Amino acid sequence: MASQGTRRVMQEDLRAVEFETSEDVDVTPTFDNMNLREELLRGIYAYGFEKPSAIQQRAIKPIVKGRDVIAQAQSGTGKTATFSIAILQSLDTQMRETQALVLSPTRELANQIQKVVLALGDYMNVQCHSCIGGTNIGEDIRKLDYGQHVVSGTPGRVFDMIKRRNLRTRSIKMLVLDEADEMLNKGFKEQIYDVYRYLPPATQVCLISATLPHEILEMTNKFMTDPIRILVKRDELTLEGIKQFFVAVEREEWKFDTLCDLYDTLTITQAVIFCNTKRKVDWLTEKMREANFTVSSMHGDMPQKEREAIMKVFRAGDSRVLITTDVWARGIDVQQVSLVINYDLPNNRELYIHRIGRSGRFGRKGVAINFVKNDDIRILRDIEQYYSTQIDEMPMNVADLI
Repeated sequence: MASQGTRRVMQEDLRAVEFETSEDVDVTPTFDNMNLREELLRGIYAYGFEKPSAIQQRAIKPIVKGRDVIAQAQSGTGKTATFSIAILQSLDTQMRETQALVLSPTRELANQIQKVVLALGDYMNVQCHSCIGGTNIGEDIRKLDYGQHVVSGTPGRVFDMIKRRNLRTRSIKMLVLDEADEMLNKGFKEQIYDVYRYLPPATQVCLISATLPHEILEMTNKFMTDPIRILVKRDELTLEGIKQFFVAVEREEWKFDTLCDLYDTLTITQAVIFCNTKRKVDWLTEKMREANFTVSSMHGDMPQKEREAIMKVFRAGDSRVLITTDVWARGIDVQQVSLVINYDLPNNRELYIHRIGRSGRFGRKGVAINFVKNDDIRILRDIEQYYSTQIDEMPMNVADLI
């Protein structure tokens, strides 16, 4: 948990974001003016928030009013807290039934959302369960049978629990799709529709993401009613405060030596290194360890218990360098990460912003370094153009920038 001081700085550092919205959306500059319940306000301030971020100023009230909302804002601008606050405001805590369902593409993100809801709802006696694959089904059933106000989960396990009737949907008022572009992509689309079919017909739907390509927005007609759109223009999705560099490596095998040369720089702070495949993560981890460098690694094929243990050590700052796949790219907030290395350039432009958004959360400074082979230069230039940003060659004094 960030100290109040760092959170305050993060809040103040937020640049004013130009919003392009479907209608005039009110801007509420303080949490006090949002007509939130007293015990929720206490939770918000205890969490270290002082002033709502741009997306929070615009999206919390329409969600609380029950409108369908499509909200898009940069990585690290408090999107999770936006829908968590709105959910908590809308709960009837006297009734121990599931009233809000949040679906995420990764287990880590589902767990993190659960933690945010519990922290913000600390004074509300709220029950929130994280319902994810790779965990004990019996434990899920026990928790759900006890009664949970909010369920944060991954689509597969949530659907399983709904089918088994352990997750009762009759009181659900709100469905939130976090990282909605990924959720409505090929992999999850069917599962989302499966879940959606079991929800009461009047269920409010909120989509949240940093990137919402046009084809995803078109699809929303199927399950949203007259949604309010709160969108950041794309050219403002460049991550202010994050310096982006590239290192030209002619051949794949040169990347490893380059990484070893950078190792001391990595451990000044905490660093995340992204590879495109699980095999590459395992290979690189082994090779770094053989060369006597301390690193930890994580990807989607690891058992859930192991993934949780690795996250815990990394969050605590006991491990400085994490090698991972894009399972980690979305929404995972570790305060100290100020350096991201793309060992492989991501397979699509949207992933780039999710990855480098790991550093410099909430307006803090960060550095992203891209390892670029000769045939990758084109991809890099494409990313630069797409986000109207600049990626320069890495200077010798990169350590001073972190």
